[in-house]
Amino acid sequence: MDKTKTASMLAQISGIESVRTDEPMALHTSFKVGGPADILVKPTDIGKLADTLRFCSQNGIPFFVMGNGTNLVVKDKGIRGVVIKLFDNFNSCQVRDDVIEAQAGILLSKLSNRALENSLTGLEFASGIPGTLGGAAAMNAGAYGGEMKDVIVKTEYMTMNGEIRIVEGDQHKFGYRTSFIQSEDGIILKCMLKLKKGNYQEIKASMAELTKKRCDKQPIELPSAGSVFKRPTGYFAGKLIEDSGLRGFRIGGAEVSEKHCGFIVNRGGATARDVINLIKHVQDTVKSKYNVELQTEVKIVGEE
Repeated sequence: MDKTKTASMLAQISGIESVRTDEPMALHTSFKVGGPADILVKPTDIGKLADTLRFCSQNGIPFFVMGNGTNLVVKDKGIRGVVIKLFDNFNSCQVRDDVIEAQAGILLSKLSNRALENSLTGLEFASGIPGTLGGAAAMNAGAYGGEMKDVIVKTEYMTMNGEIRIVEGDQHKFGYRTSFIQSEDGIILKCMLKLKKGNYQEIKASMAELTKKRCDKQPIELPSAGSVFKRPTGYFAGKLIEDSGLRGFRIGGAEVSEKHCGFIVNRGGATARDVINLIKHVQDTVKSKYNVELQTEVKIVGEE
C-alpha cells in the first residue's frame, strides 16, 4: 500500500480534515497504549463510510473499524492499513415516546442520560459503561444485572461492501458478550431501543447508586479497558485472579488493579507488550491453580 497515495484518495472521499497518517493509537484507546495506524479516517456520514469501505475492499487495503477504543489493546507497532473511527461523527439520538433510536457512535453514558431526561427506565445499568452503543450492541455489554439484549429491538448495519441491512428481535443472536455482528462481519450503524416510562427521580437515583458502586469498586481513575476477561462458567474472573495471589502484580507499567482484580490498569508508561504479557501471565496462573481458562473480553489488534 502506497500510504501517501491512499491517504490522498481517502481525503477525496471523506475530506482532508477526516484523514490522518501515522496516527498514534494511544491517543484513541482508553488504555493509552498502541503504536501508529498507517491511516486513520473519520467518515462524517453513512455515504462516506460506505465509499471508504468500498475503496479499501476494491483496492485490497486492510481496514479495521473502531468506536472510541474503550475495549481495545493496540499492539506497539500499530495497525497496518486503514483504521475507520466512527465515534466522533455517528452520535445522533432521537426519542419518540418510549423508543430511542441512536447512532452507533453515541456514548452509553450520553444515551443513558437521554433516557433519564425523558423519564425512560431500562438503561440505567449502562450509564457507567465506558463505550459506544455500537460496541455495546456488538458484544451485548452488560452490568449490574442488565444487558443490551434487554433493550435493543432493531439494528441497522452495513456489510463490508457498503450494503445496509436490518435485523430485529431474535435475529440479533444475543449471547454472553456476543451478537450476530461477530459472525456477519459488518458495522453497526444505529439501534432502536425499547424502554419503559418511569419516574425521573427513581431513575436518577438508580443511576447515581450504580455510579457510586463503580467508583467504589472499579479503578476508573486509571487508564484501562474495563473488565479484561469474560466471566468463566461457575466463577468470577476477578475472584480467581485475586485468589491466585495476583492483586497488584505488575509487568512494566501494567498492573492487576489493587481495587478490582478483573481490571488491568496502566500505572504510567505501560506498553501494549506489558499489557499483553500480563494478560498471558494471569491466564497461565489461573489455569495452573484452578484449571480454568480465562478468555479475554478486550480485543487485541495490530502488530507486535
